[in-house]
Amino acid sequence: MALQGLTAAIIREQLQAAPPRDLAGWRRLRRGWSRALKSQPPSTVVEVATGVLSAGPWGRLTAYELIACHPTAATALTSTTVRHLGRGLADWGTVDAFACYVVGPAWRDGRLATREIHRWLQSPDRWRRRAAVVSTVALNVRARGGRGDVARTLGVCRRAVADRDDMVIKALSWALRSLIQWDREAVSGFLKDYDDTVASRVKREVRTKLRTGRKSE
Repeated sequence: MALQGLTAAIIREQLQAAPPRDLAGWRRLRRGWSRALKSQPPSTVVEVATGVLSAGPWGRLTAYELIACHPTAATALTSTTVRHLGRGLADWGTVDAFACYVVGPAWRDGRLATREIHRWLQSPDRWRRRAAVVSTVALNVRARGGRGDVARTLGVCRRAVADRDDMVIKALSWALRSLIQWDREAVSGFLKDYDDTVASRVKREVRTKLRTGRKSE
């Protein structure tokens, strides 16, 4: 595969002609595509990612990881491209990949406005609301490039705390547990302030993390 010759059309053809049988098989392909795109400018990588979004069951994950695994592709993200990349989300795995690899980094680095994230929290679409909450992970998890952001994380958590959709409840627990390494007192204070509102699952998992360093005992 020529380094300068990889296009969205080529990736789509490979995914459709011989769909990977499992995650391991797909990841081998994705790593090869990432190597081929490594020297390409950020805008080209985002363009390729957008072009493979609808390429069968592996298209979305391919798009999101091509951006996440390129050294500078995230710098080419705009609010318009983020919205485009998030159209049609309908399952847990790709929603979390979208939130952690695309939305969170774009928001963290000032390419997506906080008001956009807050709008998603008001959406009737459960997956859009989950993506908004999970996007805080990129603010706080070092492996995702997080440097700690108490204000923006808790701003989202406050708006999501009364949501009783199971997908959002699980996301809220994840968001708060990710923030513990930066400000334990802020997380403890949040649980105390919203004790009558926050879901019991969130209280249990977050308090266990505060006490033991793990999600469950």
